[in-house]
Amino acid sequence: MKSDIDFKIVSPYKPTGDQPEAIAELYDGIMEGKPVQVLLGATGTGKTFTMANIIEKVNKPTLILAHNKVLASQLYSDLKEFFPNNRVEYFVSNFDFYQPEAYIPKSDTYIDKSVVMNDEIEMLRTSAINSVLERKDTIIVSSVAAIYGLSDPMEYASLVYEVRVGEDLDRKEFLRHLVESSYKRNNMEITPGCFRVRGDVIEVATMNGNANSYIRIDTFGDTVEKIIEVDSLTGEVKHSYQTYPIYPAYDHASTQNRIQKACESIKIEMEERIKYFQDEGKPLEAERIELRTKQDIDSLLEFGMCPGIENYSRHIDGRKKGERPFCLLDYFPDDFLLIIDESHQSIPQLKAMYNGDHSRKSTLVEYGFRLPSALDNRPLNFEEFEKLMPSTICMSATPAEYELERAGGEVVQQIIRPTGLVDPSIEVRKTKGQIEDMIEEINKTIAKGERVIIVTLTVKMSEDLTSYLKERGLKVVYLHHETKTLERGEIIYQLRKGKYDVLVGINLLREGLDIPEASLMIILDADKEGFLRSDTSLIQVVGRVARNANGHVIMYADSVTRSMQTAIDETNRRREIQMRYNQENGIVPMTIEKPIVPPIHNSDDEIAETVKLTKGGSRKEIQLRIDDLTKQMRKAASDLDFERAATLRDIIIELQDSIH
Repeated sequence: MKSDIDFKIVSPYKPTGDQPEAIAELYDGIMEGKPVQVLLGATGTGKTFTMANIIEKVNKPTLILAHNKVLASQLYSDLKEFFPNNRVEYFVSNFDFYQPEAYIPKSDTYIDKSVVMNDEIEMLRTSAINSVLERKDTIIVSSVAAIYGLSDPMEYASLVYEVRVGEDLDRKEFLRHLVESSYKRNNMEITPGCFRVRGDVIEVATMNGNANSYIRIDTFGDTVEKIIEVDSLTGEVKHSYQTYPIYPAYDHASTQNRIQKACESIKIEMEERIKYFQDEGKPLEAERIELRTKQDIDSLLEFGMCPGIENYSRHIDGRKKGERPFCLLDYFPDDFLLIIDESHQSIPQLKAMYNGDHSRKSTLVEYGFRLPSALDNRPLNFEEFEKLMPSTICMSATPAEYELERAGGEVVQQIIRPTGLVDPSIEVRKTKGQIEDMIEEINKTIAKGERVIIVTLTVKMSEDLTSYLKERGLKVVYLHHETKTLERGEIIYQLRKGKYDVLVGINLLREGLDIPEASLMIILDADKEGFLRSDTSLIQVVGRVARNANGHVIMYADSVTRSMQTAIDETNRRREIQMRYNQENGIVPMTIEKPIVPPIHNSDDEIAETVKLTKGGSRKEIQLRIDDLTKQMRKAASDLDFERAATLRDIIIELQDSIH
């Protein structure tokens, strides 16, 4: 670590409610050496601000894991605001579209890997790795991409080239080093990952997360005279440096010496595999693996790269068969802090990654499309991940069995919301006459200018209920699992605006369902035990109306199941704590005021038109729309608005599917 800068929050806010107690308790637990702690934080209690305060107090490099890119981008944006003077980085998969390589034996169908790389995200990934190697005050917000294979951190660090003012620079050696570190020479345009040479001046656009500047190194003879950062557009000098580390341009960069050694061991494995297939009487597989591997070896020796180079990572890293790959966690020092957000979803996702990857690649290996060593290009299995876990905080409104067990059954609570809002009240009503009773409650809610969310158990019931409520004159809309991204955004937008009063769905726990105007939640078939009616799911569903001061939940059921009782008891426990705090501090709960922003454009007509295109627009019209949205996506990514960029990416993919 080269930096002794401490983490420092810049914010007008101070911890309130039960945040100070939660921060102190979690900090003490870390200092006492507790391996895993659980923060049971209700929705809207400011868990991200608590997270920031813990990072500031502990003052260690920090990795934050989120279960999807949208949540990761939101955390990244929030923490970047809290820590403007420290390094806050973003690390997710660098694909806008990803179709993994696969083989389907039944139909003899080989599917080649198809990817659309996102250069902005690749730059941010590399910046994240560089920051954690360089500075102690680094926070990386990551998806499960954190457990996927990267190059050996020692090898990567060896590719760092430090330039100093006043010292001699071997130009030939430096330029060779840039090429070996995956930089490309481009004397016409200086873009991230490129360099150019003009007389005594060498310009390098490093992958440091800033696409709008580059580093200029002025030399006189062999001596470095000046190192400055230049704005790519205006040519304005932004900073000057006495020393500057040039990090690799690619997170899988490796030296040519390692590549050459790897090719020797790849060739040995190829010959062993050819013999295996020949002995098994499989000449087609033997020919297939020989042809592909020889092509890859030739490409590696010539260019230092080949398609699917990651499948040879075991040879390039010098790992043994079955030995786990290096990953983002290996780039952190031994003593760092790990925070797993929404742990009840993130941990099961971490557990699932290895098996899916192994199953797909085993088929490729069996039929001669890949060498067996490709199986060692993989995500960590969960046992390997556990061994790398440092002091860890799991954060969730509904922590699951794993994290509770690792924490010894102890939880740190954060129940009180800074807004004074309390968890919704819950009542259970019999199913007899439930439809008429429900309509009466809906009309009462609509009369107050508020919205209603209804959760059913089956698709058919959702469709039938929506049709019936429409016949009764209600403005109702149905949200189901096949609803496209754009259409989903429009439905929520129009519900908040008041075009609809009632939203009907099955599993409404996905991200994006943030509707402060909704005050009534109706849960049908609440007593049908299962995934959608587990205590965790019920608590999460109840939380959807916790942003409204009049939040209320009606469960229709003929009996009270264990899951229902657990959800009711936990919600009532939280309500009691919240109401007591409000009373003691004279706080009157107020519904959250959130601007109603259209999902894509400021024009309802444009939103509707795009939805229509997915259902029957001409190929030319759709392609023009795709081109427009692609420009918007790239701009959003360059502006670090990753939530918007991710939504636009999903819409583009859906439009592309409609013309294929």
